[in-house]
Amino acid sequence: MLLSCVHLIRRPLQCIQPLIVLPSRSFMDLKALVSSLNDFASLSLAESWDNVGLLVEPSPPHTVGTLFLTNDLTEEVMQEALQKKADLILSYHPPIFRALKRITWKTWKERLVIQALEHRVGIYSPHTAYDAIPHGVNNWLSKGLGVCATVPLHPSVAPSYPTEGTHRVEFSVDHTEHLETILSNMRGIPEISSLITLPARAEDEEQTRVSLNCTQKALLEVVALLSQNSLLYHKTEIMLLQKPLLPHTGMGRLCTLSEPVSLSALTERIKSHLRLPYIRLALGTGKTLEAKVKVAAVCAGSGSSVLQGVEADLYLTGEMSHHEVLDAVARGISVILCEHSNTERGFLSELRDMLATHLENQITVIVSERDRDPLQVV
Repeated sequence: MLLSCVHLIRRPLQCIQPLIVLPSRSFMDLKALVSSLNDFASLSLAESWDNVGLLVEPSPPHTVGTLFLTNDLTEEVMQEALQKKADLILSYHPPIFRALKRITWKTWKERLVIQALEHRVGIYSPHTAYDAIPHGVNNWLSKGLGVCATVPLHPSVAPSYPTEGTHRVEFSVDHTEHLETILSNMRGIPEISSLITLPARAEDEEQTRVSLNCTQKALLEVVALLSQNSLLYHKTEIMLLQKPLLPHTGMGRLCTLSEPVSLSALTERIKSHLRLPYIRLALGTGKTLEAKVKVAAVCAGSGSSVLQGVEADLYLTGEMSHHEVLDAVARGISVILCEHSNTERGFLSELRDMLATHLENQITVIVSERDRDPLQVV
């Protein structure tokens, strides 16, 4: 049988290097980024006792290519941030809360500041501003209950509306010859704003209506001035200026479930949402695991002050004191505690996606892998 001959021609092998195109790392100026973060969640929504905003700022100019998210900035998390070349750390809890009188290597919080400055890493904290916003931590926590309608337990008010001052004073002047004297005296009082005059008519007499806004302190002087003329004083109206509530904004959430759910089933939902094998449960007086839950009050972190006095079937929070739990149980309210930061940390994944969109993907946003609650059930 004839075999066909195949001639193998040896040629030198040519190594073809694949063309790898690495994405170019984009940056944002730190001040522009901080301004954008403040637009995402106004710091005016934070509690008055809180310490929020840019806490550590490297010397300018400083640009940010990687934004690193964490719930707590510990030394272990700081090392992770440095390894991942973070330029700005967004720490939900402010690592600087009480005033630091010195910056040395003795305490872990002082060391965080030193490392941040030495490696030119900024630190920003939003804390309770993220608790209040409609798309924030409490909104995320309430999703663990299932489908429900939510309203803030303590609604936030507009920070600077309707105007400066706390009170509006209005009065009418009959004798126009006295008007300029009165207005001159009013203008001499500090903390008066929006002083205007309008023509008015009452009882077929031409009058001038005066309207002004003032602070609580200035109000005392305004009243004292008007009281010098009893006729003028009796035509005075004083109104308290109340700032309007911001929709869907505020501390905590009162959640009305679309369908009542047994406490047993709800605990499983919550554990699944928070990815926890265990939670702590205190049954309200007269309640069992099969008791139905229709209304739940939710507060991420420490819910003691936010949940106090709220009527609900269930309190869901990170931590409460022993006696506060006893008070709730005595009122027939069951309590679920999940440890402080376990009710907050899961929000970071949602936050990463929201910030990437908000910042138009100009920078890289990553979440810490080492951040965890210090308390573990063993």
